[in-house]
Amino acid sequence: MTWTVAPEPYDSPVAAALWRAYYTEVSDRWYLLHEGRRTDPAELEREIAAHSGADLAPPGGRLLVARYDGEPAGSAGVRLLDRATAELTRVFLHEPMRGRGGAPLLVRAAEDAARALGVARIVLDTRGDLVEARGLYARLGYTETGPHNNDRYAEHWFSKRLA
Repeated sequence: MTWTVAPEPYDSPVAAALWRAYYTEVSDRWYLLHEGRRTDPAELEREIAAHSGADLAPPGGRLLVARYDGEPAGSAGVRLLDRATAELTRVFLHEPMRGRGGAPLLVRAAEDAARALGVARIVLDTRGDLVEARGLYARLGYTETGPHNNDRYAEHWFSKRLA
């Protein structure tokens, strides 16, 4: 069984399916924690429509898809914030694929994509309940920093210098 990571158009069917799975999981986790319910289907559709991923298209961004034995398993996006900084976003692996080494591979590929965009630093935000993500970023050398955005769901911000 092998992993591959490659660029993917943000508007491809594969990207759309991964984005839907990502948003459903993180949204459901938030609502279950804070309101004891899953995401309202109408809200899910509104949010997916409002966040197309166009900011992950070249030349200012990249969407990467991880495949496990050729099957789409996860994604990560990188978008330029300024000339020196890129943001890592939409890092996701389908639950059955977790623990098989795909997440570090995907994040490292995103870092390589950020370097190719010419930046020296990559930042990201995440929530407190996404403890797996926070652990992954710490293991990969990200340092918790102060806020770089005002996203209403962001509770932790990380940064990493890219060599």
